[in-house]
Amino acid sequence: LPCELNTESLVEAAQEKGESIASRKASLNCLNELGPQLPELLGGSADLAPSNLTFWSGAKAITPETSDGNYLHYGVREFGMAAIMNGIALHGGFVPYGATFLIFMEYMRNAVRMASLMGQQAVYVFTHDSIGLGEDGPTHQPIEQLTSLRTTPNLSTWRPADAVETAAAWGYAIKRAGGPTALVLSRQGLPHQSRSKAQVADIQRGGYVLKDSVLKGGVLKDRVLENSEGTPDLILIATGSEVGLAMEAAAKLEEQGKQVRVVSMPSTDVFDQQDADYRESVLPRAVRARLAIEAGHRDYWTKYVGLDGDVVGMSTFGESAPAGDLFKHFGFTADNVVEKAAALLG
Repeated sequence: LPCELNTESLVEAAQEKGESIASRKASLNCLNELGPQLPELLGGSADLAPSNLTFWSGAKAITPETSDGNYLHYGVREFGMAAIMNGIALHGGFVPYGATFLIFMEYMRNAVRMASLMGQQAVYVFTHDSIGLGEDGPTHQPIEQLTSLRTTPNLSTWRPADAVETAAAWGYAIKRAGGPTALVLSRQGLPHQSRSKAQVADIQRGGYVLKDSVLKGGVLKDRVLENSEGTPDLILIATGSEVGLAMEAAAKLEEQGKQVRVVSMPSTDVFDQQDADYRESVLPRAVRARLAIEAGHRDYWTKYVGLDGDVVGMSTFGESAPAGDLFKHFGFTADNVVEKAAALLG
């Protein structure tokens, strides 16, 4: 059964390997590991399998001639794919997963909502998750879709920062039998983040301290602050491809003598389910200088940064240009984060 799988070993192996790859590629690596152990996995894609990277090494397409496969090529019909996945889940005996670009979750919306309402296990692999998509332009660049997913009751949404968090997200999705899970993945490569064993374990809590600064009387052990007197000057909160940016900005701020904490929050709904003491340990109320960084709609993050905080995010549609140019144009640079942080710190 999926609940008996040792998915922790998958996460630990990814941490040890330390690959800096796109999270869609990391997702394929997870499928290559999970697939042989889970014959009940029934995959598919809405005509984007080569881009979504969901056709793993043991996948076999179901066709009129071969009915013993484990992968459905749904064609350009995202709603049909999600609705069929609901039927497969309701039938029982299978764990369906289906893939498309994040922007096309709009076509699936009603079926995704029904899976959430019915509490059916399904895994949605949404790739090309931001303006990092690049030249396809604003019609294909998701802005408000993450907010839509995150505010859907009983839908768990994960946007991992690297291969390690991707493995944790897949492990969570496979074991979550009471509802669907959305995995939101990048097109572009993401830098690997070093972590202690405790930090690797805390990924399953949805949000955790990825990096801390040394405060008075404190010791930085495995990148987590211990026995300190005081709190950080500033907390940077980020997800997905922007976690690497937060780490870069934190290094620049520390050169200026600032005490900065970086929180990676791959799943806001899972973090919100943690006990109050844990949430306070990650986001202490005493630290009101908070800056969230995500290449999605900025308004969602107000609940975490408060009225005194700020967000580096999107409030318009994207543009057509290479990904690097777009990130710079919309302010997703270390220098802009440092400038925003300086304004918060006065």
